[in-house]
Amino acid sequence: MRFVISGLAVRCAAGCALSCVLVGAAVAQSNTAPSLSATASPVAPTLAQAVEAAWQRATQAREAEGQTQRATAERVAISSLWAAPPAVEFSYRDDRWQTSAGRREAEAGLAWPLWLPGQRNARGAAVDADVELSQAAVQAGRLHFAGLVREAAWGIAAQKAESDLADAQVRSLQEISDDVRRRVKAGDLAHADGLAAQSEALAAQSAQMAARQRLNASQSQWMTLTGIALAPDLTSVPVSDGAAVSPGGAHFAVETHPDARVAALTVERARKRLDVVAATRRDPPELLLRIRQDTPGRGESAQNSIGVGLRIPLGTASRNQPLQAAALSELDVALTTKQRTEERLAADAAMAQAAVHTAEQQLEAERQRSALLRERASLIDRSFKAGETPLPELLRALAAATQADTSFARQQVALGLALARLQQSLGILP
Repeated sequence: MRFVISGLAVRCAAGCALSCVLVGAAVAQSNTAPSLSATASPVAPTLAQAVEAAWQRATQAREAEGQTQRATAERVAISSLWAAPPAVEFSYRDDRWQTSAGRREAEAGLAWPLWLPGQRNARGAAVDADVELSQAAVQAGRLHFAGLVREAAWGIAAQKAESDLADAQVRSLQEISDDVRRRVKAGDLAHADGLAAQSEALAAQSAQMAARQRLNASQSQWMTLTGIALAPDLTSVPVSDGAAVSPGGAHFAVETHPDARVAALTVERARKRLDVVAATRRDPPELLLRIRQDTPGRGESAQNSIGVGLRIPLGTASRNQPLQAAALSELDVALTTKQRTEERLAADAAMAQAAVHTAEQQLEAERQRSALLRERASLIDRSFKAGETPLPELLRALAAATQADTSFARQQVALGLALARLQQSLGILP
């Protein structure tokens, strides 16, 4: 199954770089503590470093390591000369409770379970499939945490952008409040105008504190996820992220996605396990080696003998049918999961591509709207200072411009997040 990515996705790297420059630089700057020495300043981590840190903290990483160790131990077991652990036999009997003639028999034996024809190779192939699946599961796990890290990183960027805008709004309204206070004292404006300006400044301060609280919450979630105090540096975009698609359109091979690869290898493992069941139609036969000592009676010399035997268990339907049914069921579930996974990945890539296209259009619209309303607010501000426009009109213009700036900043982050989600849907790690 292959999914065609249109030319829109080709702009993935450029768009991501644009949004990173607009938003990510502020994030990196805010998280770099000042110091006397430039070399002592903390450096914001890259997304790749954050993903690795999050993965190392995850319980899924320990589970993946355990799965690999189990597969390695199984491979060592298959290299053994016997199909199961050997067994030692001891037996002894005499006639002391019957005739008491001094007859004695002692026997010691060793049983070696043997591999059935084709069983060892089948189990070896199944173990190889387990090893490949465990390795693919590690990549899929890293991709999953890459998605969590991307969402958290852009969440911090969004909250930082809103916090910066709230700071700028506080400064702007405080300047207006100070100017209005001076003009009220001079008798140019009414006392009600001074109260209105001061009220707007206090409202902006309240919004500023709320924005900072949301930023702190996002940073706390980031710390919990990655164990890193600093927010990520979103200004550095790895070349591999942008090189996922080439100009003129490209093909997204769903089969190469880590989740699809895990599903495919799960199918392969189920097939190998079915082969193991087919090659193990009975319990392993046992090669028996026995040493026996017989004493016919008192005063007679003991007689020693060596015996070799072969024990062959018989396979029955009551033993084999449940095992085969379980293996066939596992294969059927794996095949269905593989098909649904590939369909989901193709749909996710299509939706992510459409989201990038929409975010680009919305960003351009918000940019134009923000520029127009900011220019209008500047004109009304000059008119207010000249005494030609009342204060309420200025406050309304500033509120509209601030709302437009906030929407523009949010849309910048939305575009960066949409591009990150597109990379995530394509299975690209930072």
